[in-house]
Amino acid sequence: MREVIVVGAGPVGMLLAGELARHGVDVEVLERRPAPGAGTRAIGVHAPVLAALAPSGVTERLLAGAARVARGEARSRGDVLGVVRFDRLSRRFPFVATLPQAATEAALAVEAPEPIRGATVSAVLPASDHVRVRAAVSGQLTERRARLVVVATGSSGRDLVYRPRALARREYPDRYLMTDATAAVDADTSVAAVHLDPAGVLESFPLPDGLRRFVAWDAAPHEADTPATRAARLREAMAVRGEAQAGEGVGAATAFGVRRVIAPRLRRDRILTIGDTAHEVSPIGGQGMNLGLLDAVTLAPLLAQWMRWGSPPVDLDHWERRRVRSARLSAAIAAANTALGRPASPRAHRLRTGALRALLASPASLTFAHAYAMGFDADA
Repeated sequence: MREVIVVGAGPVGMLLAGELARHGVDVEVLERRPAPGAGTRAIGVHAPVLAALAPSGVTERLLAGAARVARGEARSRGDVLGVVRFDRLSRRFPFVATLPQAATEAALAVEAPEPIRGATVSAVLPASDHVRVRAAVSGQLTERRARLVVVATGSSGRDLVYRPRALARREYPDRYLMTDATAAVDADTSVAAVHLDPAGVLESFPLPDGLRRFVAWDAAPHEADTPATRAARLREAMAVRGEAQAGEGVGAATAFGVRRVIAPRLRRDRILTIGDTAHEVSPIGGQGMNLGLLDAVTLAPLLAQWMRWGSPPVDLDHWERRRVRSARLSAAIAAANTALGRPASPRAHRLRTGALRALLASPASLTFAHAYAMGFDADA
């Protein structure tokens, strides 16, 4: 019987497995995907996560291939409304590190065991002193046992732990288009740009190797929506909102919507949930993956103590309350970012940009940077 089984080999699950292995815990990882995913949505790693991962050497691996975003600019039709200065925060890592999610996963997985892939978990069943995990591994039905199980699958595994419809779920009306494209020749690789426009927001984030991530608010697609029409809409949005040169090279785009789910509890006896399984927030603002990474890095030493002592440490309840509180705060910040980027009438847009210009010109701009960089997280 294993000490811990982690269900899910995304960034959060692999970080937890690596941290547990580093603490001497016998851990196994089950993953439904037959190979690491090529897609990427989360690209930014914030200062609190970099600080928390520094002792294990993960931060050094992340920064070796990352771009460093020292500031963000709010713009409207070429006019700079103000600047958010991450490089003025009193932090060990006063920037946002950006890199493709696949590179993040590779850096996090160095100390983790190789996942058992093609494993579709159908049930997680508590017993008195262990947990049974039923899974089909490459089509073969199996049952595994572990003293603890942590579900880190994202939303796809939520029903393994929570009753269907037990958690309040909010679907946002917003939809976005996203692509990674070659940056304009004069683009500053240390600056992220948020283009506010009456038609909706366009976000532009530096990536390594001369690329940038572009995310644009998009009208709800019609039934005939195709990759080609999505790319055309994104090129048009980039041209209107100040990124015409980079938009010329966009040949494909993905679309996604956003929702909010916050579980009030992350632990049921020997079964725990972390990351998007427990709390799903809007990706606008880059809070979600970092929230899950902080879940994992703060949980690992507590589970290691549990394995050594044979009973759950008292601090585990404190951990759960801190992470739920942090998730609610991140969800509120993400919701505010989402609302800020919605389309607006010309008059509402003038009021919005005027208020943002005044805010970023005041001392409150540092608080804005602190919030965006997850400085208010309970474990920051």
